[in-house]
Parts: sequence; C-alpha cells; structure tokens
Amino acid sequence: MANSPLIFLVAGEPSGDLLGARLIEALRRAAGDGVAIAGVGGDRMAAAGMASLFPVEDLAVMGFAEVLPRLPRILGRLRETAAEIARLRPAVVVTIDSPGFTLRLARRIRPLGLPLVHYVAPQLWAWKPERAKSLRGLFDRIMTILPFETAFFDRLGIATTYVGHPAIEAPPPAAGDILAELGLPGGQPAVAMLAGSRRGLVGRMLPIYRDVAARLAQSPTPPALVLPVVPGTAAMVRDATRDWPLALRVVDAPERKARALAACAAAVATSGTATLELALACVPMVVVYRTGWITTRLVRRWATVEHASLPNLIVGRGFLPELLGEACTGANIVAALAPLLGDPSAIAAQQAGFAEMRAQLGEGRPSDRAARVVLEAAAGRGAPP
Repeated sequence: MANSPLIFLVAGEPSGDLLGARLIEALRRAAGDGVAIAGVGGDRMAAAGMASLFPVEDLAVMGFAEVLPRLPRILGRLRETAAEIARLRPAVVVTIDSPGFTLRLARRIRPLGLPLVHYVAPQLWAWKPERAKSLRGLFDRIMTILPFETAFFDRLGIATTYVGHPAIEAPPPAAGDILAELGLPGGQPAVAMLAGSRRGLVGRMLPIYRDVAARLAQSPTPPALVLPVVPGTAAMVRDATRDWPLALRVVDAPERKARALAACAAAVATSGTATLELALACVPMVVVYRTGWITTRLVRRWATVEHASLPNLIVGRGFLPELLGEACTGANIVAALAPLLGDPSAIAAQQAGFAEMRAQLGEGRPSDRAARVVLEAAAGRGAPP
C-alpha cells in the first residue's frame, strides 16, 4: 500500500467514530487495498483498521461551560492533529462532525492546499444561520445527512452533496428474546432510557432519570429499564444505577443495543442521533435534554428552529414530545411517557410520524455515497453534485 493515496479521517466523538468506521468499510469496498487510512477516531474506527493518533475521548465534550476546563488539552490535540496532517500530506482530509474541533482544524490546515471534505454539515440552520457564510471556501465539499440541509447551504454558495443519514443502513436486529437474555423479568413492558454519549451530559441526565425510575416504580405495572450506553460511560452508568428501584440492565455491547431498543415498548431519549435510531426502529419516545445553566441561556437566545429532535425536524412538525431545559423533570417525563405505554392513539400518532420520516430519508447505503465523494476528492476530480 506504499503508493496508495492516504485518506486522513478526524472524528471527535462516539457518533462520529461510528460514521468513520462505516466510511472506512465503504472505502475498502470501493477501493480495496487501494487506499491507506490514518487519523483520529475511537474503538469502532480502530476495529475497522485505523490506528488513532490519540484517544478520541480527549475531544468528546459539549457545552460552553463544559469545554472550558478541557480547553488546554483540546487545543493541544488540535495542534498535534494539524502537525500530523502537515507531515503526512494526505490525498484528502475528511473531518467528521464535531464542528467545535473540526472547523478549527480545517481553518488551521487550509493553507496547506490539501483537499478538505467535511462529513455531517454543522447545524448552522438551527443556530444563527448567517454564520454559515464562514464556511465558504473552507471545505471543497460538505456531505450532508439530512434531506433539507443541501438547499440551505446551496443558497449560500457552499458546495454540498446529500449522502443520507447513516442510521438508515444499520442492519436489522437479530431475532431472539433479548430481554430474557438480559435477565429482565417477563410479562411487563420495557422502557429504554438513553442519557447520551458524553460524560457531562450523562452526569446531568442520570439524576433526572433516577427520579423517573422512582415514579415509574409506583405505577400498577412498573416497567423494566434498558439503558444503552457507549463504552466511555458504561462504568459511571452502572455505578449510578445500582440502587434504582426498578429491574434494569445497562447494555454496552453494540450487537445487543439495537436488539434491546427494538424490544422496548417506549423510550426516553436525549436529543441526538439516538432519537433517529429509535424512530427507525418504530419505538415511541419522549425526547429530553438538560444542559448547563449558561448553555441553556445561549441556546434560547440563538436557536432559530422550532424543534430539537431529528425526527421532528425532518418531518417538519412536533409529533414527538420534547422536554428541554427546565421542562426536563421527572414528573414531566413520566406524564409524557404514560400515553406511550397504553394509549393506542398516542402510539399510532408517533408511528405515522416515523413512517413519514422514513420516506423522506430514502433508501440505499449512505456510507457508499460518502466513500464515492471522498475518493473523487482524493483523485483530484472534485466531488459529484
């Protein structure tokens, strides 16, 4: 592979790590050993064959107040990544999501004259859209994953290609009674509780989720709980949930997560990619999010969209309940969850929204389309529209 073009990938959090892993696999399908891979990523990209320059956990932080204590380390990793790119001179650099880090990296390495492709458009349509103009000339191509994003960036003269959301290519869950395998009692519904992938967010959500569990324990038919986690938060979630009053299981094995989610009657999920995964599995849900005090105030000032969750944004209406900021309390969550555990009309309304969303996302394999864009850029031929 000495003469193979080098593709340098940078992912800064678990969701980007999954995207990067699927992109590596798609590049291998398209080019075999005709490409070499280097960069920054997590366990999934490592399993796909890429050795990370440093642990991706150093970058997995979100929120204005939350970033400040970690800023010196993050800036050090920024310099380290830029220096490695300058040393290797790859055929193309692909930055994946994590705009707080990747956009700064792109500005730092742009003078090198290397082709730059960004995967997952920054959600500037939600936060002061005028700031999107700063992306002009920064990337050679932005690969968008939501169907409405391309029109937004095209109006600003920013080159984009819609490749599709990666969640639609997840394999269907295997058959079998996963709840029994996990040792959860039969004869009662299971509720999934997803606290997020970043430790700071998980730390804010777990006390709220504990209150939810305590309230559900008082119901006539208390559910069992399933808590899917990423490896970086598994230990803290297990430790925090030892004394919860309901039967529960923390699930960190990737092959079990999709099966466990699909087996749940309903879910409580922090706003993010998890809501889309649940929607594709047709699991009714309540969307929640609690940020730090400073972040909450800034979000209220800057937000320009009516909805927070991806399914609501894609469909264009609020068919999923969203409890954000101060509204994210145990009492409110239990009240919103109750209809999803027994009201057929409430469940049917969400199922109709899921079908509408799925139709808009389309078919095919987004990672293969993304790989084509990257290989075109590496070959110096630009990228397809």
